Amino acid sequence: MNLYLRYFDNETLVTNVDDAISFLADIDEIGMNPMLEEDIREYAASDVYYPKRYKIRPRVYFIIIKTEAATMQDFKDKKAVHAMIDIPEKPVSPVLMKLNEELPGWYEGSIDFKRVLMVPGTGKFQYCDTHFVAQCKAISGLDCYNRIVDYLRGRVDSRSQFPSAKGKNFKFRYLGQAK
Repeated sequence: MNLYLRYFDNETLVTNVDDAISFLADIDEIGMNPMLEEDIREYAASDVYYPKRYKIRPRVYFIIIKTEAATMQDFKDKKAVHAMIDIPEKPVSPVLMKLNEELPGWYEGSIDFKRVLMVPGTGKFQYCDTHFVAQCKAISGLDCYNRIVDYLRGRVDSRSQFPSAKGKNFKFRYLGQAK
């Protein structure tokens, strides 16, 4: 495991912690001390692969990155990016599968959104929870959502807020084939 270190324009790729510490010790502004040296050694020995940055003074840092790169050019070309541990993919929820399933026909969609309305007495505006139901011809649940939102955008205040099609504030059901 190699270490890439950078402080402004000073950068290096070293093969061990001692070289990294001597590189940092040569930079007067960093002020190498035993606590900093111990922390760098712990970081190098740990299983942590994300970059570590050390504060020198307000808004001034140096960084250390663990890498498999053998040369500085390999590091710059990102040829030796550390492979992440295999994380099992999240299963796609049934709701999302149904939302994207293409089945042309009539759909009934209901949406709960925040509509902007003017208060008559004061002339100020406020959000009002609004429930809207429509039947439309569409090819999927997502298409039904898009058609309803497009329809509403042309008829309500532009500051109104519409929920995501994936959320609990949009529901749809397939009514049947279009003739």
